[in-house]
Parts: sequence; C-alpha cells; structure tokens
Amino acid sequence: MASALDPPPTGPTVGQFPIAGLVRKARRLAGLGQRQMARFAKVAPSTVGRVETGEMTPSLAVLERLLGAAGLYLAVVDPDGRVIQPMADWDDTRDGAGRRYPSHLDTILDPEPGEWWGDIYGLARPPETFHRCPIDREARRRRSQWEVRVAQHRHLPPPKDMRERY
Repeated sequence: MASALDPPPTGPTVGQFPIAGLVRKARRLAGLGQRQMARFAKVAPSTVGRVETGEMTPSLAVLERLLGAAGLYLAVVDPDGRVIQPMADWDDTRDGAGRRYPSHLDTILDPEPGEWWGDIYGLARPPETFHRCPIDREARRRRSQWEVRVAQHRHLPPPKDMRERY
C-alpha cells in the first residue's frame, strides 16, 4: 500500500521526464489548446487529453507529432547533455553483397599491409575492412580522443600508439 508521503505515480516517462508533463509543457509554450494541438499534430483531440492525463502512452511517432505541433523536436543526448548525431551511411562501407559493415567496428578504407586479419594468410586485401580486436579498437579510440580533445587532456601523457606495442 502506498504511503501518503510517497510522490504520486507519474506514468510513462522519457528518461526521467514524465510524458504527460512534457506534452502539457509543450502545449503551454506554444500557447495552444488541446484541440489546436491535436489539429496540428493530426491526432484526435481526445488523444491529447489522454496523453496529458497519463491515461495513454503515445507511440514515438505520435509523441514526435505532438511536440512538433508546438515547434519542438525530440533529440538524443549523452549524459553530459550533448546532442548525439546519427552515423552516416556510405556506399563504400558495404561489402560486395551490399551488406553494411557492423556499426560497432571502425571501418578502414584502403587498409595498409598488416591492418587486415587475412594478411597473415596471404589473402588478397579488400578495399575496406575493420578492426576486430576490441582491445586495439579501444586503444585507437583513446588515442583519437586524446588528440582531438587537447584542452581536456592537456596535462595527461599521450596514450601508447598501437604500433609501439608490437
């Protein structure tokens, strides 16, 4: 049984924010009534009311339309509040069968000798490949971050270069 001191249930959330509160705030910022917001978002007026009371959890598409009616956008941010941009999809990062290389691996275009796992077997090198070893990938990312974020890492020694390990 809930205590009288417990906060009231907020319903569905986006991160730590209740969806009902986000939609109400968006409507207030835009100065729209529920009917106006519903018309701009192309949903039924009862949908806006049910979302605002927490009675209904909207789909992502409906939530996006409701916020869009108020001139707002959904965004993905990291823990520091920076907006995350989507990965680009290039045609030259696909294999001969048209399959996309895994997004969690760093793509190497025109690999140099020794960068591809098949080099030790004498196989012909492809025009693109990726680093499979997670330890090597993380070391490369640390080095890249150190080089790019100079002000942040000014007082730290540079991470070891991958070529120095061997």
